[in-house]
Amino acid sequence: MIGWERLRVFAAVADHGSVGAAAAALHITGPAVTQQLRKLERETGARLVEPDGRGIRLTAAGHVLAGHASAAATAVADAQRDLAALHDDAAGPLRIGSVASALRALLPDVLRRLIAEHPRLVPTVTDGEVVDLLPALRSRDLDAVLLESWTQRPARLPAGLRVATLVTEPVLLAVPDGHPAGAHDPVALRTLDGEVWASSPVGTEPYESLQQLQRAAGIEPDARYLFGDFATQLAMVRAGIAIALVPGMAVVGPGGDDPARAPDAPGRVPAVVDGVRFLRCRPTVGRSLVLASRESDADLPALQALSATLRAAAGRVVRTAPGPDA
Repeated sequence: MIGWERLRVFAAVADHGSVGAAAAALHITGPAVTQQLRKLERETGARLVEPDGRGIRLTAAGHVLAGHASAAATAVADAQRDLAALHDDAAGPLRIGSVASALRALLPDVLRRLIAEHPRLVPTVTDGEVVDLLPALRSRDLDAVLLESWTQRPARLPAGLRVATLVTEPVLLAVPDGHPAGAHDPVALRTLDGEVWASSPVGTEPYESLQQLQRAAGIEPDARYLFGDFATQLAMVRAGIAIALVPGMAVVGPGGDDPARAPDAPGRVPAVVDGVRFLRCRPTVGRSLVLASRESDADLPALQALSATLRAAAGRVVRTAPGPDA
């Protein structure tokens, strides 16, 4: 009879590709993993792994068992979530995927609050682009994905997912302080022909939104500096070599803190922060943060707790994001 604990260890070995990586993921020692593998081979009567240089690889029998082990691990994780739902308890693993722009401003505070309020919840976080995160959500490698949806590039979501909009905020034009565009507020984006842009990688919502906005005005944007996080884009602006379109949330620190804002200063931080001026755009550009989960899991307590905590944190951050005084 195959023991579940040994099957769980084997699933980790098959997933991570080595004894050492599996041991680290399971928080046990390498010899303990090896011992479980040997016992599993005796139980199955088959050689499951074989040496491969300094590492190991799966045998034919190992590949067959790995598929079943992965399915069993998924079934156990699903059972944990379903049992937690029966008791209205946010507990067990919660695997979160997120676009980079939401990580710095939101997730440190959100994770701290989730862990404090739900000590039996075990959240993990992976960053990436939407094109990679959504397939992982559908295949059950992730439980929830925090993504962005821009006015000119609404997020395209496959069937079977439930989405909740957490917050919507204006996207601002970031220019070096002293840039000629600073004399205008709002700034007509069609007047920015010939400017060098910093943006997100090709195919992302921010990049495609910039392309559509400028091409609608008959301009081919010169996007030379492409980075996954807005902080690096703003470094290019601060250096005086580019301009950028950024949501205000991407500028503030975790929980809404910003070093450019005095501790006792009420309201929004100034329109100029650390050498970067933030201006409104014409046409108006907006960005929404959206939490996506599988339709079948959306009502689970862990996901409900995540959604509520994210929504509250997003509201706090947006209220302190930089922007021109009204």
